Amino acid sequence: MPRGRYSLHDPHDHTPLAEEHFHCAPGPSGWRYVSQLTAPDGAHQGSVDLALDDLGRPIRLELHAGGWQVRGAALDGVTWVRTDPAGLEATEGNVPAHAFTGTSPAFLVATARLLRLAPSSAATRVRLVALTDPVLAPRTVDQSWALVDRKAHATDNGPLLVDEYQVTALDTGERHAVHIAGDVVLSAPGIELEDLQTPPSTFR
Repeated sequence: MPRGRYSLHDPHDHTPLAEEHFHCAPGPSGWRYVSQLTAPDGAHQGSVDLALDDLGRPIRLELHAGGWQVRGAALDGVTWVRTDPAGLEATEGNVPAHAFTGTSPAFLVATARLLRLAPSSAATRVRLVALTDPVLAPRTVDQSWALVDRKAHATDNGPLLVDEYQVTALDTGERHAVHIAGDVVLSAPGIELEDLQTPPSTFR
């Protein structure tokens, strides 16, 4: 069960945004990721609880940020309920998309797991519902993912396979690299792995 800490920062000016303390693990029916976020001043900032089925589809998502809450799952596309900080009003949404995304590294692992790309295969288009901080506002985005490289790195626990993805935002054409080992993001725009207490899990 990987357990560690990511630092999140603005990918443009590197302003610190949060630290995300996480643990995750594959199970008999999929994969689960749980984390708590703290602001730079140490205040509690939110949480992530994401469960995938064995095909990489989100069977349960619960996000908290700024008093807002989103619960969602893959149902007729993706379906979610967003609740305001006062808890007085809940808004339902549904979009013909494949999965969710957001600032948490969990969503990068989830998308990679969903697509299961082969090295040097053609880029694959995916439609996602982005839940954007600080109020978890939903926005539909289209991305293109390609697995451009896979390298084995020697470690004390044996070889570690690191996948390098090229992710393209199809509305702007902006491209960036994402490096993932198993179920841990090693680097991505706005994300740095600061501490990892146990090795990444290997998916079947």
